[in-house]
Amino acid sequence: MKLKTLYLDDLGVQAQMASFQPESGTREWHVMLHVSPRGEGFEAQLRRIYEAEDLLPQQPGFEGARYILKRYFLSDSTNQQPLMRQEADVALSFIQQQPLDGSKVAVWLYLTSGQHITTQHGAVVAESNGYRHIWRMGYTSSEGDSARQTEVILEQYEQMLQQFGATLADNCIRTWFFVRDVDTQYAGLVRARRENFLREGLTPQTHYIASTGIGGGPAETRALVQMGTYALTGFQPQQQRYLYAKTHLNPTYEYGVTFERGTRLEYGDRSHILISGTASINNRGEVLYVGDIRRQTLRMWENVEMLLREGDMDFHDVMHLVVYLRDTGDYEVVSQMFRERFPDIPTVITLAPVCRPTWLIEMECIAVRENHNPQYPSF
Repeated sequence: MKLKTLYLDDLGVQAQMASFQPESGTREWHVMLHVSPRGEGFEAQLRRIYEAEDLLPQQPGFEGARYILKRYFLSDSTNQQPLMRQEADVALSFIQQQPLDGSKVAVWLYLTSGQHITTQHGAVVAESNGYRHIWRMGYTSSEGDSARQTEVILEQYEQMLQQFGATLADNCIRTWFFVRDVDTQYAGLVRARRENFLREGLTPQTHYIASTGIGGGPAETRALVQMGTYALTGFQPQQQRYLYAKTHLNPTYEYGVTFERGTRLEYGDRSHILISGTASINNRGEVLYVGDIRRQTLRMWENVEMLLREGDMDFHDVMHLVVYLRDTGDYEVVSQMFRERFPDIPTVITLAPVCRPTWLIEMECIAVRENHNPQYPSF
């Protein structure tokens, strides 16, 4: 895995890039684009971001790269999303989670080469070696409260998976739930998800799904919940392993929620780890270091490190970091801490309250490491 930062000075855009490029097979890139504000409004900043996006696949080292996912972090999704371009062959995610570097927009980009990419049943599908990677973003509903909306969007997703001969329990690898006013609306999401999962055969005795549940504003003003998803078909059950780090974290069902701390996927040529939203918590489900942003950050790192270690990886394998803060006043402290420890990993820090008011910070990440296992097809 290689890390590099590209400065597009004319555009005022910084591209933090992580790449996994084996000698043969599919190559992968994770990129965070950051735009300098320059005292400009949203449209001017977005134009420069788009120009950078268009230039990126033309850069050396990106031969054959195609976009799979673009997640835009916006300062005002309701007014900004209508101004953004639509791309039918990319999984697009727009969410109000303001970048805290002073800009109005940042974007996480995921690219691959060597896969056959199509759009099917409203999802972006990347196929290679018998696998289908199914990305679908932006599920919302305007029907009822947060519980009802969660119920509706999960049922819609399950119906979409059926079109691929897939199920939520067997094939969904990762979800993201963005909740408007998370302090009051998250409980409805939790209840509806738990009930849906029970019907789908997801219980403490089986497994749940790696996930992030975090504050975020959908563009649709009546939408209280927005969901993004990643599913996989064509793999054997033993290729997926859930991560627990029980010395540091407890099973989430012990405090009433239903997600896995992380999951490891093993392919013939590499392994992926997808870490769920992780905060400063101990193995009894208690928030640690209430009110202390520095110590919460350190404990959060420790928890993530233990999850990665259980999956036979470490922070050197991490390809991107998404960091969520409750209080904008903590940005300078947190950004300095991340710059000092992870100066080269593509990172974005956004305004997004965590699901417990006393948690000041949360993070998620994706990691990849080379693997040689002829038992499984390559990625």
